Amino acid sequence: MENKKNTWAGKHGPQLIAEIGGNHEGDFEYAKKLTQLAIESDVDYIKYQIYTGDTLVNPLENPVRHKHFKKFELSKEKYIYLADMCKEAGIGFMASIWNPEFVPWVDKYSEIYKIGSGDFTAIPVIDFFIGLKKPILLSTGLCDMAEVRHIVNYIKNKDSHYQDPNNLAILQCTSMYPIPFEDANLNVMHTYRKELGIPVGYSDHTEGSFALEVAVAMGAEILEFHFTDKREGKTFRDHKVSLTRDEVWELSKKIKQIKALQGSFEKRALEVEGEHVTTFRRALYFRRDMQKGEKIAPEDIVALRPNHGMDARKYHDILGKTLDQDVKKFERIN
Repeated sequence: MENKKNTWAGKHGPQLIAEIGGNHEGDFEYAKKLTQLAIESDVDYIKYQIYTGDTLVNPLENPVRHKHFKKFELSKEKYIYLADMCKEAGIGFMASIWNPEFVPWVDKYSEIYKIGSGDFTAIPVIDFFIGLKKPILLSTGLCDMAEVRHIVNYIKNKDSHYQDPNNLAILQCTSMYPIPFEDANLNVMHTYRKELGIPVGYSDHTEGSFALEVAVAMGAEILEFHFTDKREGKTFRDHKVSLTRDEVWELSKKIKQIKALQGSFEKRALEVEGEHVTTFRRALYFRRDMQKGEKIAPEDIVALRPNHGMDARKYHDILGKTLDQDVKKFERIN
């Protein structure tokens, strides 16, 4: 039977997703610069947020947020340009597409669709992406466990295609910018893994990369993090929780070290080097001079290094035996 490709495997171990998102702040030249830096960081995917203010926020109900998203818009042509940059560099293109009407011109670039925390309960949006039958990555930043169970089960039951772990994965996330370490709750990944039976990862909103490194050690299969060129002088909140190109390089090195330290699940005697088994383990020796005919009692035996003669595991076998010759103190027992 042919082995299926693991959708969530990355070139450095876990799949690495550099989230440019809104960090371009509506500036196309800056978006191109960030995309190029993200390409150079050697991640698996570069991720964007594709929307228009008019199709995302009600301008009557929340004019401030509507204005914010209008400012951060990029056109269809500009996103296609960025997608082509990723494609030509051999890096995956990914997006949270907040208006399904954009999918026809994005779909040829998208192997995976991300459903962000804000759309986690948007059933019409979720139904649309289920219909595409492409892998879906869910972020859970605004959710409680009951909501997570409900949506994961909803997707699996809506289409059996998503019962295959290659087609559905989930990220632990806390939707604050930034979050203190105590609110990252990385142990939720264990809960997801146990209860949901799908690949689990971590979407980071802490400062620095330490939480990502710990998540790798805890078995995260996917790492998503915001990406920028620099944090200094930035006012938009996402920059503060973003990594730079050089920091992603360093993260990749640390992932390799973490994976090396984790090693195998099988316990083997890798400590065996040269004569270590002999020099580090103990054998049984006589504690005193003894004569032929004496019976061996516990006080007559001492366990010492090196392991020459009778292994110390034979201790109970020799007690009560009668000597058939004289022996000297510290003489090995054969």
